[in-house]
Amino acid sequence: MAGTAVKTLLMFLAAAVAFRFSPRRTLAEFTPFDWVTAVAVGAIIGRTATAANTSWATGATALLMLLLAHTTLSRLRLHVKLARLLDPPLRVLIREGCIDHANLKRCGLTDADLAAALRRHGLRDASSVRLAIYEAKGTVSVLTDPPPRPSPTARP
Repeated sequence: MAGTAVKTLLMFLAAAVAFRFSPRRTLAEFTPFDWVTAVAVGAIIGRTATAANTSWATGATALLMLLLAHTTLSRLRLHVKLARLLDPPLRVLIREGCIDHANLKRCGLTDADLAAALRRHGLRDASSVRLAIYEAKGTVSVLTDPPPRPSPTARP
């Protein structure tokens, strides 16, 4: 029992140090390979902490190699040609108030999903949307025409 506790603490510390030097992202900005990394890190830490036949050194090595691979892929995404291979393409969902149902389907979204995304942006429907884009990270960005500004000579 004490060995498991010590190994768990050491794995946590190894992960904390390794994550300190890896690229930072928020959960909302995770790409698919960020999710794979997060799940794999959890599996490595859990397996190493509880498996009697897995040493701390083995778990720490696997953890460091995984995070090194993740950091390398993150940096490779800075090159345009490689980014196209690693990141899903952006898809226009609405252009000038018209919904592109083919792109909606390509993204695996329903009309209800799009309506929910518009509501999160404070919009009732697509009519006031200039452009809605399904981002590589799975979020929907919405651009609307700005409200008209009052003229400088108008008084309240």
